[in-house]
Amino acid sequence: MSVILASAGYDHTIRFWEALSGICQRTIQHPDSQVNRLAITPDKRFLAAAGRLNVKLYDIRGSNPNPVTTFEGHTSNVTAVGFQSDGKWMVTSSEDGTVKVWDMRAPMVQRNYKHRIPVNDVVIHPNQGELISCDEGGNVRIWDLGENTCTHQLIPQDDVPVRSVSVATDGSMLVAGNNKGNCYVWKMVNSRDTTSLHPVTKFRAHTKYITRVLLSPDVKHLATCSADHTARIWSTDAFDLETTLTGHQRWVWDCAFSADSAYLVTACSDHYARLWELGSGQIIRQYNGHHKGAVCVALNDV
Repeated sequence: MSVILASAGYDHTIRFWEALSGICQRTIQHPDSQVNRLAITPDKRFLAAAGRLNVKLYDIRGSNPNPVTTFEGHTSNVTAVGFQSDGKWMVTSSEDGTVKVWDMRAPMVQRNYKHRIPVNDVVIHPNQGELISCDEGGNVRIWDLGENTCTHQLIPQDDVPVRSVSVATDGSMLVAGNNKGNCYVWKMVNSRDTTSLHPVTKFRAHTKYITRVLLSPDVKHLATCSADHTARIWSTDAFDLETTLTGHQRWVWDCAFSADSAYLVTACSDHYARLWELGSGQIIRQYNGHHKGAVCVALNDV
């Protein structure tokens, strides 16, 4: 499978799709809970599914329907999952108020960082030495793995939960989206292994909750997903609106760019995942098979 596309959500299943035909290739049952987030390991061998209390790792290439590893240690919903570029460790965030770093060779917690309030998202800086997380209290935090400490605490809007964060693939930019529909952008400067942040802009992306912000691999576009039933694409030059992706019937929860930044996959409460061509703003494929809301997608077409 050169292109791996998966979606999951509230029907307790994970579905793998043929991206171009729209055919469901394989369905994995996830009976413990809904699936909140998905992530593909850098070597494309495993899919991580973040659920209510744990993260399960599934073999992508084989037919084994059972998880090959389960990472236990969170005490509430796991809200995000991501992998270090070499696949040596994994990071998660949770509504239990923690960000955890896990050794992939033995499912052990290596680091445990405390927000003390529900954490909504976490991403890995491309330097592989810092984590950026956000929470229900409106905080964005940067954690230095070398120093093992929180180096920055940003509060873009007092008491407004920050739902999602995204860092540019070249480490040049950080974006956060909150429950008021606002996006905040910082320039990131990394010198002598320390990151400094400089506010660039704030703009109203949606009139309702933002559920996801995601910078494209080429760092030219920002995708935002929202409770207003749309996803939007913004130019990162001046954060002007390029495209509004209309056709979703309910909340849009998650998205993933293709490697060439020309396509976007979205997951929606209306049960569908969709593939969009961003140049035209048109739906190329609808992935139909979930019988409850689809809330997460993962795509690797490298």
